[in-house]
Amino acid sequence: MQRTTKRQYTAEFRAEAVKLVLEQKVGLAEVARRLDLPAKSLANWVRAARAGERIDEHRAHPVTDLEAENSRLRAENARLKMEREILRKAAAYFAKDAL
Repeated sequence: MQRTTKRQYTAEFRAEAVKLVLEQKVGLAEVARRLDLPAKSLANWVRAARAGERIDEHRAHPVTDLEAENSRLRAENARLKMEREILRKAAAYFAKDAL
C-alpha cells in the first residue's frame, strides 16, 4: 500500500484557483481538473472566499484576523527569545574571555 502525503498549496495558488471559478466563471470541476487538485478542496476555498474568510494552509477552518495576529505575535516572541538567549551566551563568553 502506497502512502500519500498531504499536498499543501500557497495562498497565491488558492487565490488564483478561486478567481478562475468566481470571476472567469470556469466550472469548479474543470478548474480542479486543469490544476490537478481535489474538487472538494477547491469547493472549500470557493465557499470560504464567498464568505469573505481566509483559509490557513495547515487548518481546514477559517482563520480570523485575531488568530492571524496571535500567530504572528507568537512567532515574533519565539524569535526574540532565541535572540535574547544567543546574546546572553555571547555576553557570558566575552565576559569570561575579558577576565
